[in-house]
Amino acid sequence: MHGEHLTAGGDATSVGACWIIRQQRVRLFVGGFLQGEERKMAEQRRETLSQFQGFRLNKFLADAGVASRRKADELIRQGRVKVNGKPAVIGMRVFPWDEVTVDGNQVRSQRKLVYLLLHKPKDYLCTLHDEKGRKTVMQLARTKERTYPVGRLERNTTGVLLLTNDGEVANRLLHPQYRVPRVYTVTLDRAVRTEDLRHLLEGVKLRAGTLKATAVEQDPKDRRRVYVEILGQDRLLHRTFAKLGYRVIKLHRRSFAFLTCQGLARGQARHLTPREIASLRRSVGLEA
Repeated sequence: MHGEHLTAGGDATSVGACWIIRQQRVRLFVGGFLQGEERKMAEQRRETLSQFQGFRLNKFLADAGVASRRKADELIRQGRVKVNGKPAVIGMRVFPWDEVTVDGNQVRSQRKLVYLLLHKPKDYLCTLHDEKGRKTVMQLARTKERTYPVGRLERNTTGVLLLTNDGEVANRLLHPQYRVPRVYTVTLDRAVRTEDLRHLLEGVKLRAGTLKATAVEQDPKDRRRVYVEILGQDRLLHRTFAKLGYRVIKLHRRSFAFLTCQGLARGQARHLTPREIASLRRSVGLEA
């Protein structure tokens, strides 16, 4: 079957998902985006963004050099300060993605933005702290500036995890509009059937939503291992394979956007390079 090109439906003239068998490697592609997942992705996005605690507006203005906190409150009372185009009020909090203006001039935060790439090891939680005293990724990514994980990997999932204090970037990376891909290596308890690879592309319905992969590739050396590209709903992977009759032995995120763990041992973290930061911001429609 070397070089044979088939469509998922077996019709050479159909369009959409296609099934390519080349050099004993199975690869499937499908157009479109995760259908019916906007609500679930919005919940994950809100959960992540809730970690960004924001700043009191008067402190934000003081840190930006506009005025002292007391003077900033006077500017707010006088109606000279607006947040996202609406008059500000005393005591309100602002977040990194908010637009703050004084007398019509935009005020930009003077704080340092930090972007950390962590190779998450097994047995670490993607949370700021844990009431039960379990290990968290924050113990591995220590910086002077407080950062927050973008999205969440399950406790025993390993791989790429981005941490940042840039709430605007975090918001967009998790928003379905920007179609940020994640690629996972999934090791299962037995070899994957070709029809189940096709099911992943067509969409597997669960109570929590539908997971629909954008690309799937089976490892020719170990048919228990598959590489799955999705555009969100990472948490549904375990349940999706369970519904198909498999047990996930290992789950590793190979990439998030274009970022990989190459060169990082598990548990190690590094700052993104200026070029990587610029590319990441451009990928979600922001100025570099």
